[in-house]
Amino acid sequence: MSNDTLTRGGSVRPKEHRENRKKNRGRKVEDNQAMAIAKFIRVPPRKARLVMDEVRGQYVFDALAFLSYIPNRAAGYISKVLSSAVANAANNHNLDPRNLKLIEARVDEGPRMKRVQPRAQGRAYAILKRTSHITVIVEEVEPKPRKPKKVVATGTRAAAARAARTETVAASQPVEASEVEETVTPVSEVENTSPVSETVNVETASDKAVETTTETAVEDTTDEIGAPIVGETTSEDTAVIKAEEKV
Repeated sequence: MSNDTLTRGGSVRPKEHRENRKKNRGRKVEDNQAMAIAKFIRVPPRKARLVMDEVRGQYVFDALAFLSYIPNRAAGYISKVLSSAVANAANNHNLDPRNLKLIEARVDEGPRMKRVQPRAQGRAYAILKRTSHITVIVEEVEPKPRKPKKVVATGTRAAAARAARTETVAASQPVEASEVEETVTPVSEVENTSPVSETVNVETASDKAVETTTETAVEDTTDEIGAPIVGETTSEDTAVIKAEEKV
């Protein structure tokens, strides 16, 4: 048998199959996805999972911004792995980095490094230094929706206060002469309108009635010679008045 063939399980396969076994496996993710793995990270899995749970399901740029403010050593490693996945998606698979979303993020436990702490009487306490394998998968999805602008309802207190403030400012501002002239209604238009003429007639009639009533009241309060009558007249007053008439 030549060196170009390989026998396994009774079947003959070319040697290239073994040499190119990684290429023959194909991609482990979909065409619109990209993956990155970091192994043997010197961070306990429990502590790394606390951070990973906070960014799972977010858009990559939001996740990176969030990780930059986390005071945890695991956040730095997760941020590096996520940046590597974004670079793989953009450079190797021609995906848009702005539309990538972290759909899968897991932390697996790696090998434990065993150490001991010497104790009293020749004893030793075991120390386990745990490691982690961090795997992230990003996927190209629809662009991130933008938040709609807030519309303030007209019936709220804020809107009412804003409207009152606007009216106050408008009232405090001086009015120009040109604006006043524009708002004055011509006299001809006022005369031609029927409601105004009716109002004028009503006012004139009321004035005449008031004058008639006043004149009547004045005539009733004077006597025969035109002197005002004050109170009731007695018999002596009547005699004096008759004497004056005779003279």
